Parts: sequence; structure tokens; C-alpha cells
Amino acid sequence: MTTQTLSTTESKTLPVIFAMVLGVALLGLSGMAQATVLHDAAHDQRHAMAFPCH
Repeated sequence: MTTQTLSTTESKTLPVIFAMVLGVALLGLSGMAQATVLHDAAHDQRHAMAFPCH
């Protein structure tokens, strides 16, 4: 019976890289979007969470 183990460096690297790519993508998309689009998206989300925004 043989067992294989994953190195801890390899298993921790992928989620960190994924989070960094996702963060950069969100910043890039929000930077390129129209101000009204961002406002409407945030506005709808706040209402969906029952958070007062007015």
C-alpha cells in the first residue's frame, strides 16, 4: 500500500493566485464600467441585503 502526499506549497499557491487574479479582474472591470452601472449594481445589492441606502 503506497500513499502520496501533496506538498503544502503547491496546495497553497493555487488559491492565492486565483484570489489575486479575481481581485485584479474586479478592479479592472469596475475601473472600466460606467459610473451609473456601478451605482445600479451596488444599489440593487444593498436592497437585496435589506441594507438601507437612501
